[in-house]
Amino acid sequence: MKLLEDILVLDFSQFLSGPSASLRLADMGARVIKIERPVTGDICRGLYVSDAVVDGESTIFHAINRNKESYQADIKNADDLKEIKNLIKKADVMIHNFRPGVMERVGLSYDAVKALNPQLVYACINGYGDEGGWKDKPGQDLLLQAVSGITFLSGNKEDNPTPMGVAVADILAGTHLVQGILTALFNRFTTGEGALIEVSMLGSLLDFQFEVLTCFYNDGHELPQRSAVNNGHAYIGAPYGIYKTTEGYLALAMGDIPHLGRLLGCDVLLSYINASDWFDKRDEIKLILKDHLSLKSALEWLAILEPADIWCAEVLDYDMLMKQDGYKVLEMEQEVSIGNKFLKTTRCPIRVDGQILKSGKGAPSLGEHTTAIRKEFDL
Repeated sequence: MKLLEDILVLDFSQFLSGPSASLRLADMGARVIKIERPVTGDICRGLYVSDAVVDGESTIFHAINRNKESYQADIKNADDLKEIKNLIKKADVMIHNFRPGVMERVGLSYDAVKALNPQLVYACINGYGDEGGWKDKPGQDLLLQAVSGITFLSGNKEDNPTPMGVAVADILAGTHLVQGILTALFNRFTTGEGALIEVSMLGSLLDFQFEVLTCFYNDGHELPQRSAVNNGHAYIGAPYGIYKTTEGYLALAMGDIPHLGRLLGCDVLLSYINASDWFDKRDEIKLILKDHLSLKSALEWLAILEPADIWCAEVLDYDMLMKQDGYKVLEMEQEVSIGNKFLKTTRCPIRVDGQILKSGKGAPSLGEHTTAIRKEFDL
């Protein structure tokens, strides 16, 4: 299903944030051409998150650049830049994630590009916005997590600041950029005009924390306090958290503490009848739960709690998850071809009219489509 068929996207971005946005557009049927520098190409080709390598390049590059084409060009070279500008005249969307000022210096600012193609949607991601003292800082995910406040939400009260174990700033910024691009494309059908879409990774991380930040804004600027025991959410009381059992781990979400005590056979919890205590005395309650839940396995506790409609779950690693029917029915895996090899990766999580959006086309080799694109667009 090609929902965005006939939409041409030029993607100048590298690594994760911008390419994750163009990946989603490609999943939905857009034609995406990666504009890559000679020799090295997208820096993600050589950045490894593990020792897993496919065709001499990182698995993450192949995962995030499937179903795209590669055009090799040096935008600092006058002849190459002329070809790129001719290509821009025929594009619908242009994406980049360079630091502020880079595209202006090579003559591809929004105003310059708009003069070439007034209908173009010009979409860019940067780390901290294009103004202020932070604008030239590197937009790297861990560094963005560090300054955004989010590292004080995970882990327990006495733990060091704890980052999320995924590139959350990159992926959220890419998601927000896609939302902006699709909105601008829709508006173009009415106005005939393109638009400038700007997303900062810091802004995306702050939006991601809207729940806790809104509490902070309106609660006398009191900092969120992680619970000392089994923290799961800085603003939610007991029993919210993950608990170790004799075998495996059990996640408990919100719940009535006395009711939970009756189900678990933990009489000491019956005295916590005031709901306000579930937050004010959450560490006290969680210590009781921590000790009590260590008496049986996670599956034994689930057999008691799930029939009573308590919000709970077994904590799974990837091996355990992939054995579950709940994982299998989603059909989240797909294989893409890379030369004579195949790479298993995830698919687009969106279904349209019940149809899964998949593509078997893997990431391109550097400059693989340069000659064909030059010929097709008479560059």
